[in-house]
Amino acid sequence: MLIKKPADIPPSEITSPALYARRREFLKSAAALGAAAIWSPLEPLRAADDDLKPTPYKDITAYNNFVELGPGKTAPAQYGGNLRAKPWTVAVEGHCEKPGQFGLEDFLKPHQPEERIYRLRCVETWSMVVPWLGVPLNQILPRFKPTSDAKYVEFTTLLDPARMPGQKTRLLDWPYVEGLRMDEAMHPLTLLATGLYGKELPDQNGAPLRLVVPWKYGFKSIKSIVKIRFADKQPRTTWNLEAPDEYGFYANVNPAVDHPRWSQKRERRIGDFFKRDTVLFNGYGDQVAGLYAGMDLRKQF
Repeated sequence: MLIKKPADIPPSEITSPALYARRREFLKSAAALGAAAIWSPLEPLRAADDDLKPTPYKDITAYNNFVELGPGKTAPAQYGGNLRAKPWTVAVEGHCEKPGQFGLEDFLKPHQPEERIYRLRCVETWSMVVPWLGVPLNQILPRFKPTSDAKYVEFTTLLDPARMPGQKTRLLDWPYVEGLRMDEAMHPLTLLATGLYGKELPDQNGAPLRLVVPWKYGFKSIKSIVKIRFADKQPRTTWNLEAPDEYGFYANVNPAVDHPRWSQKRERRIGDFFKRDTVLFNGYGDQVAGLYAGMDLRKQF
């Protein structure tokens, strides 16, 4: 069952980042005392190079890239009320033995969303730390029995200009499509997010179901997913088709590979005044670098 959210969340109901962090410190202390069952299995997957203090809810939900809902960073929050993310259906297609159309709760069954605090690093050199709720993708995909021909997983966003006014423009070739190699999709860090800060996902953050791939730039984390297709060839993804010299298929966070119009060596976390150094794989290199052994990350960016 998904966590219910009222139409408008009063600020008093939103956990402050400071209180959220203190709760996590309590849980870590309990685990250290032997109550390991209390603690989430996420903890070993956390990157160790900063404190992962969550960005405030008001910033996470007010500053977004979601061009289907409108251009700029503040438009998605303004137009998100049209999305009407219930009911929601996800189609599963391609090289698998059990394709079909699934209501969202059936698609996610029997898994309950778990908490994961991840960095979100955008190609525009800003970043956040988001307390997600979601289900690891590697717990979902095997249910559909992908065949040996399934080398990639392709994701597609809802196409409905009435609910997504940005799709009335010619900014992109709609609908939005993204993809991962199968081993990336099955990595334990890859998450299908259903919420954040203990609430259901707001429209502007990709309600009701979005991908979160924390070692990649944010445009890979496709929002409002309605179709998942197992593919034998690399998917033709939206931004890679639009500007292949700017947006590579892999899109791994890499300070050594600049965007053609700006450097990726530094980033500014929302709420901070000073920039910080960008870290390869967004700080998750210990977990994911092996996926790209032998690859030239400057060419296969």
